[in-house]
Amino acid sequence: MSKLTELVKLRRSIYALGRNINVSDNDILNFIKNAVKHVPSAFNTQTSKVVVLLGEYHDKFWGEIVMNALKKVVPAESFEKTENKINSFKTAYGTLLIYENKATIKQMQEKFPLYAHNFPMWSRESSGMLQYTLWIGLAEMGIGASLQHYNELIEEDTRKFANVSNDYMLIAQMPFGSIEASAGDKEFKDLDARVTVLK
Repeated sequence: MSKLTELVKLRRSIYALGRNINVSDNDILNFIKNAVKHVPSAFNTQTSKVVVLLGEYHDKFWGEIVMNALKKVVPAESFEKTENKINSFKTAYGTLLIYENKATIKQMQEKFPLYAHNFPMWSRESSGMLQYTLWIGLAEMGIGASLQHYNELIEEDTRKFANVSNDYMLIAQMPFGSIEASAGDKEFKDLDARVTVLK
């Protein structure tokens, strides 16, 4: 089995996250920078941006920004379950905020009108590749992660908090940290129905 295949199998959605990681912040940041640099994008637009939240920034993001946003939309009588979920993300070591550059997408649509309708889709595809690369790379370092999408509820407050310009659109949030409990077994659909070979 190749190393890549092993990493693909290793990556899981880990929700029981802690702060007992054995990797330096510098090593994590270097990996993130290389992932952002080398993940492909249509027409080499390089539209992805990652904001890394550590320490008090990570705590405030989940404990205040996300929590307060959800309090506005989740009924008080059922908020305990939501609160516990957000607190589980807060116990992680850090969070990656993943963005795409709307301004660049618009510029490319104007420059190449024939392909204008494709640029938003291509941007999301590139973001998906980046998210997966980050996820696999963290797994290789023994760090667990999950992917969250509270985008519309938190985008404006997060933009101010993270000092991100209006040119960028929030795509996903990835809390990461030590793996405090495994992901458990996963069921798979019949691969013969999902992979077709014609020859």
